[in-house]
Amino acid sequence: MGFFSWMTQDTDKSIANHYSGRSTFPVDMIDDKGNVYHEDDYEGYGVFGGKDYYVLLAEMNGLKPDESIEDLEKREDELRGRGINLCFEGNPSGEHTTNVLYPNLVESADGWPYDEKGPETCPDQGYFYGDDDEDEEEEEF
Repeated sequence: MGFFSWMTQDTDKSIANHYSGRSTFPVDMIDDKGNVYHEDDYEGYGVFGGKDYYVLLAEMNGLKPDESIEDLEKREDELRGRGINLCFEGNPSGEHTTNVLYPNLVESADGWPYDEKGPETCPDQGYFYGDDDEDEEEEEF
């Protein structure tokens, strides 16, 4: 399984995962109804505050899991797959797919106005930072 990561929409910072060696920082994931999922230490697999980004994307867009699947974990996995397919089908970047609502990812949900186009993906997947990126991070502090 690969890493998923994005840039925060309010500060345009890469959401590093804790395996990268970079410091993590708090991130809020917000849905179109204003629900907030707070994450202090992102692991890199798309889960913020216990909620999977792609499951939330699927739910926000009205997708439902297969009701014949009784195991809740398998239903969640199936819904996650539907969210990933919705996001990337016909759009290899997975960004700003037409008529798709996206969760928002910000450092602070306070006063953040929901933006349906969602975040940009992180070109470094929150892990594969080059030497130049390390220098840039050090300069930010």
